[in-house]
Amino acid sequence: MSYKEEIEIGGRMFSIEVGKVAKQAGGSAWVRYGDTIVLAAATSAKEPMEADFLPLMVDYREKMFANGKIPGGFFKREGRPSEPEILAARLIDRPIRPLFPKDYHFDTQVFVNVLSADSQTSPDVIGAIATSTALHVSDIPFDGPIAAVRVGLIDGKHILNPSSKELEKSRLELIVAGTLDSITMVEGASKEISEDEMIGAIEFAHAAIRQIVELQNRVREAVGHPKRDYAKTVISSEMEEDVRSRALEPLKEICRESDKESRRDKKAAIEDQIQQELAEKYPESKAAITDVFDVIYKAKVREMMLNEGRRLDGRGYDDIRPISIEVGLLPRAHGSALFTRGQTQALATTTLGTKQDEQRVDGLSEEYFRRYMFHYSFPPFSTGETKRYAGTSRREVGHGNLAERALQAVIPGWDTFPYTIRVTSDILESNGSSSMASVCSGLLSLMDAGVPVIKHVAGIAMGLIKEGDKTAIVTDILGDEDHLGDMDFKVAGTRDGVTAFQMDIKIKGLSAATMRQALEKACDARNRILDQMELAMPAARPELSPFAPRILTIHVPVDSIGMIIGPGGKMIREIVEKSGATVDIMDDGQVNIASTSGESGEKAKEMIRRLLEAPEIGKVYTGTVKKITDFGAFLEILPGKEGLLHISEMDRGRVNSVTDVMKVGDEIEVKLLSVDPRGKMDLSRRALLIAQDNPELANQPYERKRPPRPEGGGGRDRGRGDRDRGPRRSGDGRGGNG
Repeated sequence: MSYKEEIEIGGRMFSIEVGKVAKQAGGSAWVRYGDTIVLAAATSAKEPMEADFLPLMVDYREKMFANGKIPGGFFKREGRPSEPEILAARLIDRPIRPLFPKDYHFDTQVFVNVLSADSQTSPDVIGAIATSTALHVSDIPFDGPIAAVRVGLIDGKHILNPSSKELEKSRLELIVAGTLDSITMVEGASKEISEDEMIGAIEFAHAAIRQIVELQNRVREAVGHPKRDYAKTVISSEMEEDVRSRALEPLKEICRESDKESRRDKKAAIEDQIQQELAEKYPESKAAITDVFDVIYKAKVREMMLNEGRRLDGRGYDDIRPISIEVGLLPRAHGSALFTRGQTQALATTTLGTKQDEQRVDGLSEEYFRRYMFHYSFPPFSTGETKRYAGTSRREVGHGNLAERALQAVIPGWDTFPYTIRVTSDILESNGSSSMASVCSGLLSLMDAGVPVIKHVAGIAMGLIKEGDKTAIVTDILGDEDHLGDMDFKVAGTRDGVTAFQMDIKIKGLSAATMRQALEKACDARNRILDQMELAMPAARPELSPFAPRILTIHVPVDSIGMIIGPGGKMIREIVEKSGATVDIMDDGQVNIASTSGESGEKAKEMIRRLLEAPEIGKVYTGTVKKITDFGAFLEILPGKEGLLHISEMDRGRVNSVTDVMKVGDEIEVKLLSVDPRGKMDLSRRALLIAQDNPELANQPYERKRPPRPEGGGGRDRGRGDRDRGPRRSGDGRGGNG
């Protein structure tokens, strides 16, 4: 049975329909907002897996037909997920994952397909709502529903689910996910907004989230399936006590071990010992013993932090780990920086390229090009582990995107810095918040490369421990504090405001006061990190790396662009081949000339200048012989501009044959005598030779040996060959040369 509910959200109708399609899935939802339609289908296996984690997969795909497009490439069908699709899948996964039971080990899959897309709505947040609805109406255990919205900020006014054009004018792009009574995820980027503006935008978003969550609840009440029963993990009180009695005291000491590796090894040794001691009494209960052991360890860490104000590495709540910075350590990279904070270390590099290095992005929206990219890499050795490493993971894409947005606000525009910019961050060591270390190292590598960034940017990760009324907000969290805590709140920005943020919450309920306190502490920590970054690198280097391409920028009249390109691209290809430089021409007449050496760039610039130069009567040019006839030679004195050097103007005296004086390809200095209304030019070498023999005649009017072209090109040009008709057969047959 199909059932539909709809409300108005942000000035547009929003509807959820269940039972329309995909009826054999565990749960499905057809969600429409404007002309954007997203289908989500969720299914969970009937039997559990042998796993100690939630086997959840979210697959988000944008069908190209949704916007009337055919996929590019050879195969003409959708292939592996694009970066925007991966980011959307993570956006959906993160708020729903904490809402599954911890002991639910059934393979669960959610497929989210964008079937129709308009320019007014980004389908990723609609996909999150569709996923939540599909899970909510299914029999799958899910403590939802959740909803997600996007918020913009234009002229101080909040915009709900802004269009792409509105986002271009917005100071903020904020995505918020939450339940009826709490926020579960925050993510976005901004142009140095204040902490108060961020809180206001989150509160604005939550009002809309509540409406959508209530709509999902009405749908479930009407057509939802009963939630399934499954064999929950039950641990006997006797086993729990046996583990606790053996683990409690040793874990108290381990919690005070500040070194990550030593703490991990000692913890593993204690667990192994307990497993051996209890193996006979509790056979086939190894996983359950591990669960109890981990619960005890987590409780002891949280107890120490809340009651003693002491963290795993001995720091106080607001302390930042020691920071060291080294810049310019890779001689051949255009820019490099090594940022180390405690046991987290990021090596960032900046590479500068030309417009041809831009990344073409083709998706549901109009095709566009990215001139700034940030790529993040997290190899297993950074945590002292060995894992299957099969290319870039979703986590790496997400962390790189967060760091990219953090620096976007300070990247100079194309008009002032016409380079394609690629920043990479390789994590060499990790113990918490490597993405924020990447922000710091990435910014420093940009400055080391000579990119004129506007301001310094730093990032910090905040954590939360909450037990009843006791709350501890901690700065610069460790990996274990992230794993054992209740919040991971990453904030990046300048001294003047926030540029990017990402928050994931594992508990229900986070007050605005707690969030505000976390933002204030993050601001203070960010400024302390900026102090050290500014000390290490006060400003961008004034000169680019000698290995970076040099880009010269000139502006030409828009109506001259075709002349530079030439028929079929002939002229621009010739410029590139002869100079060795790369030439990019913008629609507004801006020409960017890139080269690895200043010499080739200047050569290309001079060729373009000469191409646009108007011939000047009386000026001396070095012309190249392009064609020889009986009556003279045609010389190219400027790119694409040829003039006639008549046989009578080739030398001081008589010339019997043009080939006696020159051949095709010769470069000869000539003087431009005249340009007729049709643009035909008369040249003279004789005038230069006479002036050379008689310097006193250099400034005197030159008397030609042959008459000039008739005005307007009409009449008879007696005594010479006509350029258009060929040599005349009268007089001496040589155009009056003697």
